[in-house]
Formats: sequence, structure tokens, C-alpha cells
Amino acid sequence: MRPEVVATIAALRARTRAAGSVAFVPTMGALHEGHLTLAREAARRGELAVMSIFVNPLQFGPNEDFSRYPRPLEADLDKAGEAGTHLVFAPTPDEMYPPGDQTRVAVPALARGLCGPHRPGHFDGVATVVCKLLNAVGPCVAIFGRKDYQQLKVIERMVRDLAIPAEIVGMPIVREPDGLAMSSRNAYLSPPERERALSLSRGLASARAIFAAGERDAAALRAAAHSPVAAAADSIDYVTVADPESLEELASAVGDRALVAIAARIGRTRLIDNVVLPGLGAAT
Repeated sequence: MRPEVVATIAALRARTRAAGSVAFVPTMGALHEGHLTLAREAARRGELAVMSIFVNPLQFGPNEDFSRYPRPLEADLDKAGEAGTHLVFAPTPDEMYPPGDQTRVAVPALARGLCGPHRPGHFDGVATVVCKLLNAVGPCVAIFGRKDYQQLKVIERMVRDLAIPAEIVGMPIVREPDGLAMSSRNAYLSPPERERALSLSRGLASARAIFAAGERDAAALRAAAHSPVAAAADSIDYVTVADPESLEELASAVGDRALVAIAARIGRTRLIDNVVLPGLGAAT
């Protein structure tokens, strides 16, 4: 059954305030199995399972893909309903950012590294829209994927710092059978590009393998992840080994846990992927 669709914050609040427990999945649409895994978890956790579908202009830079980002709303509604979503919030940009809108939310330390230097303003846009969405939905369990690991950490910090009444849940990365992390941007890849895109997951697998064998030198872990990507990508924004909580890059030996994260371009498409080593209860 298709979910109910509302387009205004007032209508969204009316529905969520009348509900018992609410579970919420924010998305930009172009739903794939990764999103639907989150939606099914929301349906399991909440009496009212809510999804937002909103391509947020604030998180796109001037030379990024805002205009061509896929927006298959009708197909998305069918998929969301099949996954158990009861209510979809599909606002216009003017509803989220009405005339005179000025306020922005920033989490500067966590946004400083990784994707931050390569996407100026991106995480301010993410934090702002998620803050507004969570305020509109009200008390809830909010479910995110760990593929956007830095985004997840920014949101967790924002929710703690601003005392937003939401429990943030991070779900494991959903991958294609060949290991490619699911992403709406995978649709941009030609067949040869998609094959080259597997270099990201292969790099992470190489780092995981030497970590499991006892390697703890950050440079060695970084080199293991970098080598397959360097052979296949058109450009690399970063291959980094970092603390999984602070996101600060690790320069020497790593401890019991480490984030290995990659951002690279395959053709015109920017892809990200990560793993938290050793992987127990973390991004995989």
C-alpha cells in the first residue's frame, strides 16, 4: 500500500503528534535497497514509520549534481510503501527554507576533515536540514546508514549538543553482491565505470585483511586501501585512516578501532565508502 504523502510541516506534525512511537528515515529519494533496509527497520521500531524525500539544495556545492540528482517520486512512493512506510514528507524547497530563511547549523570539528575540505558547506547543509526535519517530526527514532559515516557522526553530535529529542541509529552499509556500496549516484555509472567503482570496496577489504592479520600501522593500512583505488579511479579526494569518533586522521599506530574511509571519482561520479575496523558493531 502506498504511504500517505504530506508536503507541509504543519501536516507532518499533526500526524506525528497523534502517533504513539515514531521512527523516521530522512532521504533524498532515488530509493535503493540501502534506503529500504532503513525503512523496514523504521517499520519495525515505530508505530508510525515516516520517511522524508527532499533533495536538499543546501548540501550541494555550485559545481555539484543538484540539478541532475534523480527525483523519481512516484517510483519512490511505491518502494517506500512496500517497505512498510506509513507517511512520506515530501516538502518543496520553499517549505523547508521560506523567504527570509537565515539560520544554519554547523558542527565544525567533525566537518573539518574527510569530505569537508572537498565539499565546502556540505555538512552545514546536512546539519541544518536534519535539524529542521527532526524538529518537524518531533520525538522519534531516526535511522541513518553508515555509508555516509561522517554525516552520521555530525548528526549524532548535533543531536547531543542541541538536546534534540531523537535517538539516532546507524545501520550497516548495504552492498551489492559484488561489494559495491549502494548509492543513488551509482545510477550515473556506465558499465565500465561501475566495474572500476569496485576498487573502493576492494581497497577497504585489503585494509581489513591486513588489520585482521595484526597490522596496526596507519600508513600500511592506508597504503593497502589506496592501491586498488589509485589503479582504477579518475581522481582521489582522500584515502584516510582516522579515529572513528573524532574523525581525526591517525598518523602512526592505530588502537583497537580505526575508520578507513575513501572518496574518489569514477568518471564524473564521486563515490564514498568506509569500514570501521575490526567491524564489530560498526560500518561494514
